[in-house]
Amino acid sequence: MFLGAAGTVTGSCYLLERGDARVLIDCGLFQGSKSLKALNYGVFPVDPRTVHAVLLTHAHIDHSGLIPKLFNHGYRGLVHATAATRDLLSCMLPDCGHIQEYEVEQLNRRRRQRGEPPVEPIYTQHQAEACLSRIKSVSYDAWFAAAPGIRARFWDAGHMLGSASVEIELASADRAPVRLLFSGDLGNQDKSLHAGAGAPSGVDYAIVEATYGGRARPRVAPEQRRALLSRELDQALGLGGNVVIPVFAVERAQELLFDLGVLHAAGRLPHCEIFLDSPLAVRSTEIFERYRSTLGEAAGLEHPFRPANVHFVGNVEDSRRLNRIRSGAVILAASGMCEAGRVRHHLKHNLWRAESTVLLVGHQASGTLGRILLDGAMAVQIMGEAVRIRARIRMLDVYSAHPDHNGLVRWIGERAPIRRAIVLTHGETAAIDALARELMRALPGCPAVLQPALGATLALDGAATPTLEPGTPRLAEPGAAAADWHNAYADLRLRLDAAVRGAPDERSREALIGRVRAMLADSPGA
Repeated sequence: MFLGAAGTVTGSCYLLERGDARVLIDCGLFQGSKSLKALNYGVFPVDPRTVHAVLLTHAHIDHSGLIPKLFNHGYRGLVHATAATRDLLSCMLPDCGHIQEYEVEQLNRRRRQRGEPPVEPIYTQHQAEACLSRIKSVSYDAWFAAAPGIRARFWDAGHMLGSASVEIELASADRAPVRLLFSGDLGNQDKSLHAGAGAPSGVDYAIVEATYGGRARPRVAPEQRRALLSRELDQALGLGGNVVIPVFAVERAQELLFDLGVLHAAGRLPHCEIFLDSPLAVRSTEIFERYRSTLGEAAGLEHPFRPANVHFVGNVEDSRRLNRIRSGAVILAASGMCEAGRVRHHLKHNLWRAESTVLLVGHQASGTLGRILLDGAMAVQIMGEAVRIRARIRMLDVYSAHPDHNGLVRWIGERAPIRRAIVLTHGETAAIDALARELMRALPGCPAVLQPALGATLALDGAATPTLEPGTPRLAEPGAAAADWHNAYADLRLRLDAAVRGAPDERSREALIGRVRAMLADSPGA
């Protein structure tokens, strides 16, 4: 059953059943529109008490972020992950719980003012810490029993530190075992810190991410990527403002620190002070340093992620002081899609300044603040306040940890023969459609290419043509995984405010307000 990342990018979670045995592959947090994030608060579509094991592909929150909730609702099994993933989760899951507590506290202040009842966080920092002892590390390339009749092994996916694709065998008494391969998130072949993704061929079913389906990127070697970064920073700082870079605290932050260090050592970085303003990124960097012997170009370097002009920001007061800096600062802050954390404060203080730049360096899912900025919004709401956008919004799409369209086709082709079906997940509808068309065209003997929706099931029973059975819809509207009515309503309020304030005189303002009131006069609740 496809419990997440189906028709959308986030919330990765798949339920695999064999007899009475139940295994989850990933258990991730939904991110994006409010309609999509609301799924994080609902009941699990499967009773956690009936699940035997969780197999975790990697530590990113959209793959791991609901594990504490799973335990809170009765799960008592193990979470199987690589050693590096286990170590990263020791700081990532408590941090996620802390952010939820903080944001719910802020939200409840506004709800009290509106006379609305308070809400609870999905889980707390303490609850996240309580489940860490149930994470068991497993090695790459080693089979282990996940549940009765289900065995698994991990392959290095090359996506980030500790990431894995998961190969699974379902035992059968009267025929050969059914073999499945869950790609997890795959790595881009031009990364500095990781080698390319590996995985077996000849499986029955391949469940594959499609994040960048339909989008081809030029091959960019690490040296070319650093030159592009240097040019972006030189242009941005030349305007006399700051540069805010929303980063994923794990992997993207360390990649940027490494490249900034290489540029600084070569004298190719414009004069600036660089601030890593994310406690999680700081702790994650310490873990990366522990594993640096496995990290490609960083192997053998004593301090690969700590160039001389980088400052690690710890407490909240130090973070707030950054907002007093008017120019010459490069601020790396989480989160990468601008959905939570300290980056929202830095955006609030810099988006309205024409001399500042926001440099996006990763995928921005539909409905996220990062995507809204990228799509050219004139104003946004941050922490309940309207902010006009005058800053430059730039996208440097050379740091993706995912393969592009051609890389996905290549990786899937290398898994041939895939005997029964290719299942495309972890992508927006347009991306999945584009990749499905190309696979049917480019791969000789391509089996069925399936595109599940949330809640769909796939029977692994040897039917002539594998087909998906729809489940109970989990979203009220089919398009709610993308920008939803909440996004449209926020945009409308901002546009109305701009129109009223921008009217030439009092009479024009009153006339505009009168027309809007007249339009709403017959609406329910008006």
